[in-house]
Amino acid sequence: MKLKVDGRAVFATTGGMVFDPAKPAVVFLHGAGFDRTTWRLQTRWFAHHGRSVLAVDFPSHGWSDGPVLADVAAMADWTAALIDAAGLKSVALVGHSMGALVALDCAARHGDKVRALGLCGVATEMPVHPEMLESAKANTLKVQELMTFWGMGNALHKGGMVSPGLWLRRESLSVLARNRPDVIHAALAACNAYKDALARAAAIKCPTVLVLGDGDLMTPAAKAKPLAAALAGAKTVVIPNSGHFMMVERPDETLAALQSCV
Repeated sequence: MKLKVDGRAVFATTGGMVFDPAKPAVVFLHGAGFDRTTWRLQTRWFAHHGRSVLAVDFPSHGWSDGPVLADVAAMADWTAALIDAAGLKSVALVGHSMGALVALDCAARHGDKVRALGLCGVATEMPVHPEMLESAKANTLKVQELMTFWGMGNALHKGGMVSPGLWLRRESLSVLARNRPDVIHAALAACNAYKDALARAAAIKCPTVLVLGDGDLMTPAAKAKPLAAALAGAKTVVIPNSGHFMMVERPDETLAALQSCV
């Protein structure tokens, strides 16, 4: 499905069902350097159980037009504009990593547009290792390898994907390799610079669930505790034997956690 936001084309998938803005909607936001395909194992369930679904490509990611957005606040405002462009009044926002920060910021500053939040692989702050930032700026392969190696839970480095035919590490590298120059660096830099999570959390009133991996090296579960405490009534689900990519590493457990809120 194609939309226009700020005059530029945005691509989204709908979970295999025709998008109907009259139904309760769920908008899925991916992490830095990735795209809408991150969510394919959750979107189908919601789309076939009474929701309308949009799993979007951020600007300059996937099939969406550029330019890349420079910071989390700009991506949050873009998300609010996307909600309007899709003809929706209020949505559940589900974000992963960078997308979780965007969802949080959007819910805080555009609260009338967000009825529920699912924050996956999130932390109070998301500092990015200097080696990753340097490689991303130089547009070398190392950043893709580091994002994949650190992002994937230890168990999955040795196989064992529950979805037949999926090789998570190779697939992640393939998605990252399709990025245009400077996109990964801009996205990682935006995460690294964002320090407003706790302040934004205080303004959020909607139901919220944090979905964390117990083996996540990029956003360790312990680093989300201050954020969870700042979100009134938030629920936290820690998924066993999962790294940063819980929606593909442990898709069933991630879906169950999101169902409890979204």
